[in-house]
Amino acid sequence: MKTTITSAKATRLNFRDFTSVPMRTFWITSIAFFLCFFAWFGIVPFMPDVVRDLGLTPAQKWNSVILAVSGTVFARLLIGKLCDKYGPRLCYTWLLLLGAIPVILCGLVQTPLQFLICRLFIGFIGASFVITQVHTSLMFASNIVGTANATSAGWGNMGGGANRLIMPLIAAAIIGLGVAEADAWRYSLVIAGVICFLMGIVYFFFTKDTPEGNFKEIKAAGKKIKGKKKDEVGFLEALKDYRVWILFVVYAACFGIELTVYGTMDDYLQNTFNLERITAGNIVLSFALMNLFARTLGGYFGDRFGKLKGLRGRVLFLVAILAVEGVMLVTFSTITSLLLGIIFLVAFSLSVQMAEGATFSVVPFINKKAIGSISGIVGAGGNVGAFLAAMLLKSKAAVAEQAAINANSGASEEVIRLAQSEAAATAVSSGYFIIGIMVFVIGLLAYAIKFSTADEKNAIEELKLSGQENFIPSNA
Repeated sequence: MKTTITSAKATRLNFRDFTSVPMRTFWITSIAFFLCFFAWFGIVPFMPDVVRDLGLTPAQKWNSVILAVSGTVFARLLIGKLCDKYGPRLCYTWLLLLGAIPVILCGLVQTPLQFLICRLFIGFIGASFVITQVHTSLMFASNIVGTANATSAGWGNMGGGANRLIMPLIAAAIIGLGVAEADAWRYSLVIAGVICFLMGIVYFFFTKDTPEGNFKEIKAAGKKIKGKKKDEVGFLEALKDYRVWILFVVYAACFGIELTVYGTMDDYLQNTFNLERITAGNIVLSFALMNLFARTLGGYFGDRFGKLKGLRGRVLFLVAILAVEGVMLVTFSTITSLLLGIIFLVAFSLSVQMAEGATFSVVPFINKKAIGSISGIVGAGGNVGAFLAAMLLKSKAAVAEQAAINANSGASEEVIRLAQSEAAATAVSSGYFIIGIMVFVIGLLAYAIKFSTADEKNAIEELKLSGQENFIPSNA
């Protein structure tokens, strides 16, 4: 007979605590996630150098981006199931150790084909998000799990933006040691890969699967641990649960859109507001770094609404913040004033990242027997959304730019460039508008997520066990 793991879970986030199992795991998994995203997008600041060094065509450059995202989709689907079976500690350890290999090899490639293959496998470390969410879900009680999930996830997203500052600094230090500037990007990637490998060793020795111990130890003691057959049932239940697929689409509408907007915003700001590349890049970097607190806010408010209105309250907040995200993106897409544009870009950034945190304040309550599987499916939805949104924007911009070039055939190079830039800005603007409308509609779809009376009662019991008797939902 299995026992539950509730009483030993942390009921608050004490950021100064580095000794308890839940908080030590929180810090290690957050740092590991940061490093994974840092390595995943580590090549971005060096793409001009890679294009020159390897002779990449524009198609090959775009394919490298698509491959990196595509690899992550399959890895996230798989890793969630593995977490349910073997535990997040071993899964993260092996992901870091094996994921470091293609990062290091990417610094050693000599041909475009080798580079594309490495980009595909580097994308697998994007599955680190799923393990992070599973691990924090196992470590924190229901009153704080949304905030914990959102905060740890925010670190990873921040890693994807921080590399724009840190990777060039690493390259500069390498050049200062006498390495040729043309090879600096290669050494930088090798260093990033080695750091990930070392983090895998740290993860193995300094974390546990649950506050009570590792899955293997718990199973040996005859306590709560799912056998193979039950794991399979849990995974099948996750696949059949309509709520999982709604959250799959929801995460596509927040994290997927954030990735796409982050990847296209540099050019859009330059083309629309005539900004310098450095200025546009700094604005986009600020957008990415907001994850440090914005995503946490989403998880925090998800937890607060959960205390006030039960599991339904978490869903209602998710619906509201998705609707705000859609409105902000639609509004931003119509603005031509730089000041107003920045204001609504910040508002969009805040809402999209809060929506991500709110999504994973709901995920842990869908089916506790398959938290890993559900996290994997929902997490994969984010990358699917990024892929589809990027394809939409790319197709609209490519057609518009070609039409502008044809219409100005015979004009000076400067005239053609300006026409092409204006066409691209208009096309991407219309694409943002369409995506914003779709996000708003998906927000309404999230309203269909329901919980049974038994689920609500279980959530209340967890609140009582975590010492939150004063926050029992009013409709209990």
